[in-house]
Amino acid sequence: MKKPTILLITPPLTQLNTPYPATAYIKGFLKGQGYTVTQADFGIELVLRMFSRGGLSRIFEAVEKGDFELSDNSRRILRLRREYLNTIEPVIRFLQNKDTTLAQQISYSRYLPEASRFDQVEDIDWAFGSMGITDRARYLATLYLEDLGDLIKETICPYFAFSRYAEKLALSATSFDPLEESLQTEPNLVDQLLLELLEERLQEVQPDVVGFSIPFPGNLYGGLRLAQYIKQQYPHIHTMMGGGYPNTELRSLREPRLFKYIDFVTLDDGEGPWLKLLEYLRGERQVDFLQRTFMLQDSKVEFINGCLDKDIPHTEVGTPDYSDLPLQDYLSVIDVINPMHRLWSDGRWNKLTVAHGCYWKRCSFCDITLDYISRYETAPATLLVDRIEQIIAQTGQTGFHFVDEAAPPAALRDLAIELIRRGVKITWWGNIRFEKTFTPDLCRLLAASGCIAVSGGLEVASDRLLDLMKKGVSIAQVARVTDGFTQAGIMVHAYLMYGFPTQTAQETIDSLEVVRQLFLNGVIQSGYWHRFSMTAHSPVGKHPEKFGVVKVGPPEGDFANNDLWHDDPQGTDHELFGQGLAKAIYNYMHGVGLEEPLSFWFDFKVPRVTTDRNLIAKAIQEPAKPDSERKLARVFWLGNVPEIDFMMYAKKGQTIERCVLTFYEKAEDFQIKTTANIGQWLLEQLTLLTSEDAPSISLKQLEETYPLDAHLNFSEFLASPVWFELREKGLLLL
Repeated sequence: MKKPTILLITPPLTQLNTPYPATAYIKGFLKGQGYTVTQADFGIELVLRMFSRGGLSRIFEAVEKGDFELSDNSRRILRLRREYLNTIEPVIRFLQNKDTTLAQQISYSRYLPEASRFDQVEDIDWAFGSMGITDRARYLATLYLEDLGDLIKETICPYFAFSRYAEKLALSATSFDPLEESLQTEPNLVDQLLLELLEERLQEVQPDVVGFSIPFPGNLYGGLRLAQYIKQQYPHIHTMMGGGYPNTELRSLREPRLFKYIDFVTLDDGEGPWLKLLEYLRGERQVDFLQRTFMLQDSKVEFINGCLDKDIPHTEVGTPDYSDLPLQDYLSVIDVINPMHRLWSDGRWNKLTVAHGCYWKRCSFCDITLDYISRYETAPATLLVDRIEQIIAQTGQTGFHFVDEAAPPAALRDLAIELIRRGVKITWWGNIRFEKTFTPDLCRLLAASGCIAVSGGLEVASDRLLDLMKKGVSIAQVARVTDGFTQAGIMVHAYLMYGFPTQTAQETIDSLEVVRQLFLNGVIQSGYWHRFSMTAHSPVGKHPEKFGVVKVGPPEGDFANNDLWHDDPQGTDHELFGQGLAKAIYNYMHGVGLEEPLSFWFDFKVPRVTTDRNLIAKAIQEPAKPDSERKLARVFWLGNVPEIDFMMYAKKGQTIERCVLTFYEKAEDFQIKTTANIGQWLLEQLTLLTSEDAPSISLKQLEETYPLDAHLNFSEFLASPVWFELREKGLLLL
């Protein structure tokens, strides 16, 4: 039997600026197994169809014909219909970076029709200045699209949002009823546009199998609408579903109605289950030997995992394949002015994982029992850079977002060294833990390899609670690590959490004070407060009594089971603080209100701060371990090989030989003057360190080669101006 033709779909909506990578990973793997695979991102395709002259005309007509109770804002947009139709396609081209000359008009003339989203624009000159015309225009164009999105949400499609679609139907959906009811209604106009895209792609590809990647709740309804159409129109096509949503929410799936739309639901990494399913569909594998797969048997949902094969190792999953995706058509939007925060919506990032799973896997709030976190595997740096070069060759893009749960410091170090050694120039950012292994020297190395930003969890910003959640970091440690990144020119985003079990009002306010100090001292540039959510697969969810909380629901259902309701008798009323915390951090990200008392952000009385007002400043100023105590550290030189000149001069009747090492660097040249024997030794070592096959040399090994007849011993040399100059210019201890 011939191998089936496969169509992989990411339903709407995730990001507009870059494709979600799941289908690219599966396509890369299955192509390596000899399958014909096409992929589609219906999120970007749907938005481009809606926000075209033709699509917008249909939307306006549907609004005008519909029986909607319109707000003043929606009526204003309708009155400006002609202006929106005339500008929509030029604005989309501008956001695709296909017509940047439009920036001047958007920024400084009345080019765009304006509705309520523009009310927040009072004075943005402080943010963009006179040089940031393109960014300013992109921000205004984003507000323009959001105005249209507000109209759509108020009228023809209450489910619509630019990064999610019908998310509420899938959030904490222990019952399938709300989804089923929505799927039985007549498709709205947005659904119709989506189904038109599907029909076109089905005619083009003629697939035997359609797979849906459902990373988030906001992709589920769209995926099921598409699968429903396939079952109605093309019942011979097999449908499959996997991704982050099933992996976390559907692990106890018992709902047979889902299988009216989807034939197979797979859990965890998709490569193995997909391979086994495709063999089953070809008659080459018995059903009992599938891997991590739900299916309907005799009208009952069965979980089949009789496969005896091991998981596909991280080193063998192949390189993500981004072909078929319209990489030049994604939109670079700016919904937040903050330069770190905007990375999530601005720029085309190739997404890649450095390692599978999490090397820490102890945080009590995290789903550490699930495979995508618990099974930790690394890949050699040489293989990672091979994959990076393949992706660059295919996409033409050198921006990378490493989407690990927490990229391991050792793996990032090796990756950075390999990128520098091979001269591969990329721009990258990723998720980390703020652990002490990220020394200032390692931060400088990562920056030299192209790192521009990191994001990591500070969570509750309280040492007691950090210890309770087994985060493995302290506030002082986070301060020093974030300072190291900032000093290296790397932006830092902090994930923050409030409402952790037993957290008091006092701790919440003190946590906000810590965050204020981090912004005030310039060691983080961006942050976001999340409300703590207890999940079924985390240590808190499995053993709530150990954390002083009581699980109160929801009752387990046949569909999704993940988010848990809980009572926190020892903690405060966390709901009260959400708006004030969000308001404070939004202003801190823009350098506003850092000197205001914390009570300024709340409309109710809050406790006085008990945190030391200089906590972060003191932590940053704590002296680092001297180099003489780091003998096992690896020595790495970021610069070039210097030129050396020798000279003789007389001193007290003696002729002394000296030398000058001249370093020609990208930004500025500099010189180091020292004795001839130390200079010659330095030249030899720096030449060795920058060679194509440079060995790994520790500081202790460097000491063993130090000239015996030098006028300083090695410990004295490590305290000399020459050493300090080299350290400042790029001699790292890793």
